[in-house]
Amino acid sequence: MATFTTTTAPSSLSFFSSSIFLPKLSSSSSSSSSSSSLTFRPNSLKTQTKPLSVTSELATIPVLSFTGDKIGETQLELKAAPPDTARAVVHRGIITDLQNKRRGTASTLTRAEVRGGGKKPYPQKKTGRARRGSTRTPLRPGGGVVFGPKPRDWTIKINRKEKRLAISTAIASALINTIVVEDFMNKFEEKPKTKEFIAAMKRWGLDPKEKSLFLMGEEEVSDNVRLSSRNIGTLKMLTPRTLNLFDILNADKLVLTPAAVEYLNARYGVNDSAYDDEEEEEQEEYEGEGEGEEGQGTEADETTNA
Repeated sequence: MATFTTTTAPSSLSFFSSSIFLPKLSSSSSSSSSSSSLTFRPNSLKTQTKPLSVTSELATIPVLSFTGDKIGETQLELKAAPPDTARAVVHRGIITDLQNKRRGTASTLTRAEVRGGGKKPYPQKKTGRARRGSTRTPLRPGGGVVFGPKPRDWTIKINRKEKRLAISTAIASALINTIVVEDFMNKFEEKPKTKEFIAAMKRWGLDPKEKSLFLMGEEEVSDNVRLSSRNIGTLKMLTPRTLNLFDILNADKLVLTPAAVEYLNARYGVNDSAYDDEEEEEQEEYEGEGEGEEGQGTEADETTNA
């Protein structure tokens, strides 16, 4: 069951202080919990299953022109996790992204893998020293490493719908610091100019020293716009293909284009079933390509062995 709420835009509010992540506690609930702890009920030991609910965050965002004037408003309606599970969903999504980026190639040598050390350094007895069987013991410099890292796979799995809910919840929490700017690709057709891009950011109320995330609705950003914003260290420009959870949480301001608003409503909104079939087809194609590559490798190995 979806509930619709309308959010207003205050001056500034951080991600974790958003109302989405602050569950409301009433006095009636606290009194009922205290009374239930004092009285014993025969049915209190039975587990009560609570159905998973997803709320819908509806926000009205101003649309600004390239000169910084307000030319209209647009609505962004996204799915969001309930307040009691929002932090856990977003935390699981960001931990999965960061851990899956680990290559897992760190490797150390044990005393059996270190080159040399086959000869006994000195006799076992009559030297007055501790017995040594190899110069590659972990107790001496140049020896092996005890319990050191070895190559491993750090990837962990997350459900596709859970990952999508984490991204939509993070965007919903950032709606209070979000603005929509009209398409400005044609403003930089002549040549790239970082100075003009910074001036446009100031007209939109953005501080170049704060972290800003630009989400463009197009699959590819024009070269002039990309070159104009490349030297701004606090700015990140993403497309629907490169949208990720870390950059959303790391940004102080979120700037969208009208095309990006349409994409977010279609992909992370209430009616997002249109993208399920496309993702399943892409996943099947990816698995088919992987099986084909494995088959080619097997044939190559058989040829080598022959």
